[in-house]
Amino acid sequence: MSVIDKFSLQGRTALVTGATRGLGHAFATALAEAGADVVVHGRDQAAAETVRDEIEALGRKAYVVLGDLTEAGGAQQVVDESIAAAGAIDVLVNNAGACIHRPALEVTDDEWSYVMDTNVTALWRMSQAVGRHMVERRSGSIVNVGSISGMIVNRPQMQPAYNASKAAVHQLTKSLAAEWAPLGVRVNALAPGYIKTDMSPVDEPQFRRMWIEDAPQQRYATPDELGPAMVFLASDAASFMSGTVLVVDGGYTLF
Repeated sequence: MSVIDKFSLQGRTALVTGATRGLGHAFATALAEAGADVVVHGRDQAAAETVRDEIEALGRKAYVVLGDLTEAGGAQQVVDESIAAAGAIDVLVNNAGACIHRPALEVTDDEWSYVMDTNVTALWRMSQAVGRHMVERRSGSIVNVGSISGMIVNRPQMQPAYNASKAAVHQLTKSLAAEWAPLGVRVNALAPGYIKTDMSPVDEPQFRRMWIEDAPQQRYATPDELGPAMVFLASDAASFMSGTVLVVDGGYTLF
């Protein structure tokens, strides 16, 4: 097998949560371009169908599975429907996430729970449900979307719930990797820096000084720049990697 062939996802199916916009959309497209069929998860049917059509235009199969992962039983329902539609899940991308900018003394219980339920509990439930399927098959790759916010405290905005949730994602990634590596399942995380998405207002002037000028590359990234890193972690190109948090941040965390 050539080096480039190891990046191929031909013959595999990837389930991407929160695939209807932003990074999730870019990840779903990148995996399809690498040869994977894709289960497009989201809560907006019209948006999910648009992504499905884009993937099918690339010559890949695509399936839409809707569901609220924060509801009890929601993750298992999404996994069951995905397996029923596609036959198997070879790659899981835990991308769905939420962020609230709020100083610690102003964060409400509901806001804390919303961020934690979305970023940690839903990811845990998806990992457990898909992990059981992968362990039975002795094969699979899970990529969790973490953040540099799990490693540093962002500024000038305060976002304690988000920061704590992403640190939990990184540690959960390592915990699952340690358990499931002997069973043929790899678990890694991708930790982006500042990317131009709906969740990250990189173009707003008040953030430029600390978000852009403090980064060695002195710019933000676009979602498509994360696609190659996702394909790498999902594919056999990363066959000897598990429990790794791959940072893609333009050098931001160097300082």
